Amino acid sequence: MVMSNSAKPKKIGILTAGGDCPGLNAAIRGVGKTAIVEYGMQVLGFNAGFSGLITNEYIELKESQLSGILTVGGTILGTSREKPYKMVKNGGKKDTEKPDKIKKNYKNLGLDCIVCIGGNGTMKTAHMLSKEGMNVVGIPKTIDNDVWGTDVTFGFDSAVQIATDAIDRLHTTAN
Repeated sequence: MVMSNSAKPKKIGILTAGGDCPGLNAAIRGVGKTAIVEYGMQVLGFNAGFSGLITNEYIELKESQLSGILTVGGTILGTSREKPYKMVKNGGKKDTEKPDKIKKNYKNLGLDCIVCIGGNGTMKTAHMLSKEGMNVVGIPKTIDNDVWGTDVTFGFDSAVQIATDAIDRLHTTAN
């Protein structure tokens, strides 16, 4: 990417939402390092999934912070099961406060895109945010391999391998 001196660098946000899954840090690292090194972008990592996007809690991710995280379990950004578009109990109306906060923070931070890493619920929320006019990239992950429109999600193969190894070891012990 070639930018003139007057062009400001692009800025993206990354979040991980939903349950834990192998490969989250690898996805953060892959997106973050590529954005920083290859395209000169600024990368913000939102804490605790959509909760961090709602409360504007984030850290600026530098290339050095993305090194050495491949072997770290979980996600360096944290996660939550926050559902910003969840129906509220007062008559089944949609809550607009949280989506409005997300839109405001997206705009105020000058984000060009938000990368949402998660399962079915995360992809649904990402889709709804895109319908609100935000640029969104969804990276499907789940150990269940049940995200519509994907053949295999990351996390699934690792989960199957771990379960298979455990069962093989139990068979050996049982024999």
